[in-house]
Amino acid sequence: MAQTELQIEWIDARQDDVATKIDALRKKLSLKGNIVSEAGKKKTIEIFGEPLTPQEVVDKICADVSEKGLEALLDYSKRVDNANLTPEELRVPLNELEAAVNEVEPEYIEAVDRIRERIETFQRSILQSSTRIEVAGGWLGQRYLPLRRVGVCVPGGAAAYPSSVLMTVVPAQVAGVKEIAVMAPPTPNGSYNRYLLATCARLGVTEVYRMGGAQGVAAFAYGVEGIPRVDKIVGPGNMFVALAKKAVYGSVAIDSIAGPSEVVVIVDDSTRADYTAYDVLAQAEHAPGSSILIGWNEEVLRRALQQIDVTLSNIERGDLARQALSNFGAVIVTETEDDACAITNLIAPEHLHIATRNAEELAQKIPCAGAIFMGNYTPVALGDYAAGPSHVLPTSGSARFASGLTCNDFLRGNSLLHFNQEGLDLLAGDVHQIATVEGLTAHRGSVDVRRSNN
Repeated sequence: MAQTELQIEWIDARQDDVATKIDALRKKLSLKGNIVSEAGKKKTIEIFGEPLTPQEVVDKICADVSEKGLEALLDYSKRVDNANLTPEELRVPLNELEAAVNEVEPEYIEAVDRIRERIETFQRSILQSSTRIEVAGGWLGQRYLPLRRVGVCVPGGAAAYPSSVLMTVVPAQVAGVKEIAVMAPPTPNGSYNRYLLATCARLGVTEVYRMGGAQGVAAFAYGVEGIPRVDKIVGPGNMFVALAKKAVYGSVAIDSIAGPSEVVVIVDDSTRADYTAYDVLAQAEHAPGSSILIGWNEEVLRRALQQIDVTLSNIERGDLARQALSNFGAVIVTETEDDACAITNLIAPEHLHIATRNAEELAQKIPCAGAIFMGNYTPVALGDYAAGPSHVLPTSGSARFASGLTCNDFLRGNSLLHFNQEGLDLLAGDVHQIATVEGLTAHRGSVDVRRSNN
């Protein structure tokens, strides 16, 4: 343990079993649904009359909304969010959205406009386009069309997140999605927050619902009176939102099943300790949020820890960040740079900040990360708020196989095929052989009957 008041796990990769320790840390942030605070347990008993697990809570809520529709949605809004809404109050009125634009500072609207432009520029540059190739006797193609209707989840518990509106809505708009519906819980930081409403209005989103949690996800997935079902649900949320997205997958598409926010920060002797302190705390203040500091210079790591301890008193959510670091943080000292890269790949973090003098070189050795921030002047907050790529990223080690949200996630592809007689004749012999082996004689016959020598 580092010599500091801050309680954070110190892992020496030169002698400790890092894989086992990382696995233990990952389980603490798991969405298995069995880790609940005492307050959470009490709330569950108050609502349901029994101590259900989060997964059981979500399954019941989704089933009720699927069966009873709007009645169940409003009932759970009252019981879970203490919001006694009428059907008419569920959707935010257009005049309230428009008024919010005039209620916030002009400087805020100007920032929203600039960020939107940056996101649009980046997303357009990676947008997939339809293709067509000519082949003997015909042509083949791949066509990409936007989804018809998308539902966006925006958190609104401990803080307001208008940035999540920007990072989900704008990529969908670039893809060409015509109907975008936003849900945010009926809280001061959710669908009653003027900054969130102003952001929606500025982006042209007119369909905003005062609903959250599993009941909101279920309403989007199944449709209820006044809220048509969507084709895909995207955006961040708490454990109940994540478990609900998992539960409704198949009825609708989803972006991911996201866990708490996480970062790995890799440092060397070129990294300023005060930079590192804020880089680590920027994720820990999500509370829960996981921050892991990795380096091969023990002195650098210990100086960073001392600075983190000092900096905690300078941030508003310092107490929560300290608790998150104690529960979900770690410092890992390695023998070499290559060891640090190997351990980072094992973690497969949502955010990876390589704050070293050779950041681009190290990034080539770490394929498993949701987003990679390189150099001492690229803090994660640039990507979270303003740069262009979406901040909706794979968590919980899923960066091994998953990617961050882009405009292409709002497209669906169709393969297109067109052949004339010559083209059919060219392929018929191969189809005959494979279909015969598989015993699918109707498949074989559908081609043979069309052959020119038939």
